[in-house]
Amino acid sequence: MRILGIDYGDARTGLSVSDPSGFLAGSPSVIHEWNYDKLLDKLTAFIMENKIEEIVLGWPKNMDGTSGPRAEKCEALAETLRARTGLPVTLWDERRTTVAAHDILHQTGKKTKKHRQTVDAVAASLILQGYLDFKRRQG
Repeated sequence: MRILGIDYGDARTGLSVSDPSGFLAGSPSVIHEWNYDKLLDKLTAFIMENKIEEIVLGWPKNMDGTSGPRAEKCEALAETLRARTGLPVTLWDERRTTVAAHDILHQTGKKTKKHRQTVDAVAASLILQGYLDFKRRQG
């Protein structure tokens, strides 16, 4: 089962696709798109081309667990993706994944100025891997 992890952003949306067994996150990429409707078209095409069967979408809740404007945008995207694709979409708590993604890029020697180009893809991989690990623990 191929699962898509998404780190949704206004300008860049990170993607990561699991291996067919649903064990590892991989294939990180970024969609550069400001226009919401065009982003939906690109996401839908990506989902169909990659034979995705499930979606996990980063849910940026506030540190106190409440939902702010960004989380509400993700909730709306989840509903739209469910309607467009017919696939299950799970909202996954992504607190601190972008910070962790920046740390990973820094540790690998990437210059801070270059982080913007790949941080969303790394964050999507962290979101997806966290979800895959959770599913495996649940049996």
